[in-house]
Amino acid sequence: MNTLADNTPILVGVGQVTERVPENIQEASSHVVIAAQAARIALEDTGVQNVAAKIDTVVGQRTFADSTPLSDCPFGGSRNFPRSVAGRIGADPALAIYESVGGQSPQKLVNEFSERLHNGDSKLVLLVGGEVVGNIRAAVRQKANLDWNEDPGGQLEDRGKTDGFHLITRQEFEHQLLQPIQFYGLMENARRAKQGKTLEQYGQEMAETFAGLSRVAADNPYSAFPQSYTEEELITVTEKNRMLTSPYPKNLVAKDGVNQAAALLLTTVGAARELGIDESRWIFLHGYADVGDRVLLQRPGLSRSLAMELAFEAALKKAGCNDSDINHLDIYSCFPIVVNEARDILNIAKDDPRPLTQTGGLPFFGGPGNNYSMHAIASLVDTLRADRGSLGLAYANGGWMSKHSVGIYSTQPPRETWTPSDSRPWQAQVDNLPAVEVEQQPQGEAVLETYTVNYFKGDPLNCVAVGRLKSSNKRFYAVNAFFDAETLQKVVAGNCMGETIYVEADPKGNRFAFSLGQLKKFTPEKVEHFKDTYEFCQVERRGHVLIVTIDRPQARNALHPPANEELEGIFNAYEKDKDLWAAVLTGAGSESFSAGNDMKYLASGQPMWIPKTGFAGLTSRRDRTKPVIAAVNGLALGGGLEIAMACDLVVASQEALFGLPEVKVGLFAGAGGVQRLTRQIGLKSAMEMILTGEPVDCKRALELGLINHAVPAEQVLERALALAGKICDASPVSVRSSLQLHNETSHCANVDDAVNYPHSVFDNLLNSEDFFEGSQAFAQKRKPQWRGR
Repeated sequence: MNTLADNTPILVGVGQVTERVPENIQEASSHVVIAAQAARIALEDTGVQNVAAKIDTVVGQRTFADSTPLSDCPFGGSRNFPRSVAGRIGADPALAIYESVGGQSPQKLVNEFSERLHNGDSKLVLLVGGEVVGNIRAAVRQKANLDWNEDPGGQLEDRGKTDGFHLITRQEFEHQLLQPIQFYGLMENARRAKQGKTLEQYGQEMAETFAGLSRVAADNPYSAFPQSYTEEELITVTEKNRMLTSPYPKNLVAKDGVNQAAALLLTTVGAARELGIDESRWIFLHGYADVGDRVLLQRPGLSRSLAMELAFEAALKKAGCNDSDINHLDIYSCFPIVVNEARDILNIAKDDPRPLTQTGGLPFFGGPGNNYSMHAIASLVDTLRADRGSLGLAYANGGWMSKHSVGIYSTQPPRETWTPSDSRPWQAQVDNLPAVEVEQQPQGEAVLETYTVNYFKGDPLNCVAVGRLKSSNKRFYAVNAFFDAETLQKVVAGNCMGETIYVEADPKGNRFAFSLGQLKKFTPEKVEHFKDTYEFCQVERRGHVLIVTIDRPQARNALHPPANEELEGIFNAYEKDKDLWAAVLTGAGSESFSAGNDMKYLASGQPMWIPKTGFAGLTSRRDRTKPVIAAVNGLALGGGLEIAMACDLVVASQEALFGLPEVKVGLFAGAGGVQRLTRQIGLKSAMEMILTGEPVDCKRALELGLINHAVPAEQVLERALALAGKICDASPVSVRSSLQLHNETSHCANVDDAVNYPHSVFDNLLNSEDFFEGSQAFAQKRKPQWRGR
């Protein structure tokens, strides 16, 4: 010890707290209160007094309640979590940090701040986290009136709810894949298929692994659920152990309804000596690594994570040891696949006497949000102090086997001078591996690669599948049609992996079945006729003109999926109807043409999707050959402006406003707004509107060429109908031909290329009645009698 460099980082104090929900809910601990308790224990664990005053850095693990918009705490919380904790223990750190989301974060923070300590950027660092999900749920049930709000002020480095690492893409969002259990279900079943096991055989393997964890939890005084389970109790489906998402019954899933906190105190050898911390408390970090993986569909294999394998390899190599040298383990255990894959990578046999957890695992010890691994490290420290000179490994996982952090610890110092570990070469191996191609709109024959079934109150609700197209080998997500019980039951039976399936694209979620006939049974009928009544629109015919009114004035005519679906059907019918030659689209009331996407509907958590033809059935419609005039009677914001730009002509009220405010609410103009605005008014003016989110008034819109006419509000519809009348005075076939030619050549950047682009538009015109009628009427000096054919 005497030869160690003063800047060698060490861990010198650990603390844990587990609380039951109190009988008097008014006494329930908040996140800050329980975290401060753990911090005090960590300070006491150093064996010396007055350590808190020396802390220069406090890092708070992000609470679960502050991790997603859907997990907000109804009782509030601290505006500066690490400083609130610091104030309760008598610390006044120069630096307060609030970490981002991820189960790998506690180990990642140990890795990061060991480097900072080594470099001299910090001297004494407190890592702390606390969860009170159990208290929150109990207080909500009891309708308690708690106030946990506080603002200690001071500096805070808030790293945000995300760390820039992609976990979910548009594909997952469209298929309602938003919960960790769904992703792990897909991976677990892929692993079962790879091993060639039946549901029963694989269930037994999962139960064997987790039964061992539960036995550790049963003897751990910090466990939230200290019960030892038999394999049968874990895997047998009962009323109390219902299926949640296949292949998981409740007892095999991490449980977050806990009140738990943990803290770690890090410093350097030199600082520890100054503080008088005895060497018996010192724990050394021998090796560590942080490696992240791709989104699930892009991974070469769905049942494994290359990044996970490389993180273990990198940490072991840095520590100068092999997997067989590790004496004590804690493997992140949110779901069985994580533990079993880690065991395979580390060559741990089923009869290996080493426990795979120090705590008892997330389903039994408890799953305190992002902070579980801080408990694992604290428990590992206690084990290593009791078994001096041994090696311990902590593995932490974030996302769906997406982000991996590994640390190897011992009371014995490293053989060589401590130096930082560089994970970049290992990360490069993941990044440089070719990604599997993903098909967003799959069609045709495919192979079922894996699946998971979502259950509701123990009954199968629907299934999500991952397949590979036989034509391209591209991956895709798909779901069974909602009423397709035959496909669902075959998947539930579990013997369908590797079978041929048939898939078709749909904005609500690609659909699949095991036969083409079964798939076609549930293909939605394309609506190409007008209905007698509409719920969200008004439809009126005036001669050859169709008037469509978005009728949601209470929502400023904002659109949600049902309204978009209605509009798609209306414009399908418009295109089909030979007696309709022009259409006018407007909004009900005098306030708004359309405020775009219905943000309240979006915030409600209901499924969001847009028809293939786009927002309002127009913004992505490729084959439109009939003119649509936007009668903008008020606000045209976000999707409202995107609809107006997708129309051919725009008549606007002089009081109208036009804008793309998406950047102000964390979105972007994804329904053609960015592309159309830059082409319609010029790059610089368009980018100012897009990047600032600021609207322009009607006068400016007219100057920019965004609209055709500006008129008093009461004249908007009248002027739009007058324009439609002029269009109807022209040949409908010629109008359609003009629009068709524009659509077919609009992709050409060069005018000469567009002029010389091969097309059949003129051929169609030559064979129309309107072509001959036009020339005859001109020769006979009479008004043409257009037939539109």
